Amino acid sequence: MKKSRLFATVCLALTLCVVFGFYAWGADPIKIGVIGPMQFTQGEGHWNGATMAAEDINKAGGISVKGTKRPLEVIKVDSNEFLSIPDATNAMELAISKYKVDFLVGGFRTEAVLVMQDIAMDNKKIFMGCGAAHPELCERVTKDYDRYKYWFRVTPLNSKFLVKVDFILLDVVAQAMKKELDIPKIKVAIVAEKAAWADPMVKIAQETLPKMDMEIVGVWRPSATATDTTAELSAIQRAGAHIIFTTFSSSVGIPLAKQAGELEIPAAVAGINVEAQKDGFWDATGGKGDYSLTVNTYARVKITDKTIPFFDEYKKKFKETPNYTASTYDAIYILKHAIETTGTLEADKLVPVLEKTDLMESSARIAFSKDHDLMFGAGFATMLGTQWQNGKNVCVWPNGWEGVTYEGTVPYKLPPVLLEHFKKK
Repeated sequence: MKKSRLFATVCLALTLCVVFGFYAWGADPIKIGVIGPMQFTQGEGHWNGATMAAEDINKAGGISVKGTKRPLEVIKVDSNEFLSIPDATNAMELAISKYKVDFLVGGFRTEAVLVMQDIAMDNKKIFMGCGAAHPELCERVTKDYDRYKYWFRVTPLNSKFLVKVDFILLDVVAQAMKKELDIPKIKVAIVAEKAAWADPMVKIAQETLPKMDMEIVGVWRPSATATDTTAELSAIQRAGAHIIFTTFSSSVGIPLAKQAGELEIPAAVAGINVEAQKDGFWDATGGKGDYSLTVNTYARVKITDKTIPFFDEYKKKFKETPNYTASTYDAIYILKHAIETTGTLEADKLVPVLEKTDLMESSARIAFSKDHDLMFGAGFATMLGTQWQNGKNVCVWPNGWEGVTYEGTVPYKLPPVLLEHFKKK
């Protein structure tokens, strides 16, 4: 009975699809499965970015395959991967076997994506990753190219590069503290959700922060879906942390930011907090998440010529700012370019073209390394640092880093509660 209910649930989740005008065209659609945790903001980003791309492409005439214009059909696949890896496995298998998708985009939780990746590879389906950061997903391409060559990561940067951006943002905060508050030794609390993708980031942080002349006062690993972090925050406050260094991809980012504000902890919150990428973060924290700084992908700044038009269209359509998983939009345009270049949907013929990708998309200039990972650095994908300032999520980094400043960037601000605390001392 349990298996039957699970099967029915997954089938129901897969049945929702969006098709833009292909019935009138007569040509067979190109099917793209959009897989992600659709009951959460990360899956919503997957779906929103993909449906926007499909609508824009179909309005422009579709995808040209050897001179024949073919429409794009996107199929919503709810992986439920936050709660169940078996659900994600079943969803991926059904997308391929029952719904006959040609390509796959999405995936979020590394533990689930590793399994979903294997299923896609078994079926030689190109899978454009748009959510999971663990290096192993691309390391597999190097270790067993013939099997894993169909995998490419479009977003985010892998954990190693993400943590590098994290360190840069951490240094931005530390330098502001040293300049404005004359704090000689910055004390840092490392707070990361219990998830595989965060493990290497915590390890690297523990190794690197002392080299940055920062003192680690402790490491806390709350559940990714924790609703109360007051115990952790109280311990962090007792430890005298100046910075709460976050590594969050899930809902725990809301209660930590909210409760840190409610407790008026005199520390800056900075790092990765996917929830803080959302417009709804302000209301969800009751404004208490103000001055939170997070690694981000999108803000209304000119990363490429496509960024602001995409940002504005997305916000108009969905009434919110895109989070990083909305880069399914870019993934689909990358696939479109490869298909039109080769004139085929055959995966083995598309892979060499995808490997040569060098396109200016909404999130960055996108190119892939030899292991099919997203290229990082000035001139390629840099990510952004965005900070909530008086109810607005604004870009504060890069602001001159390696000569890169995106038009629309503003300076970082230390939280007033922190400034007030040190003025009283």
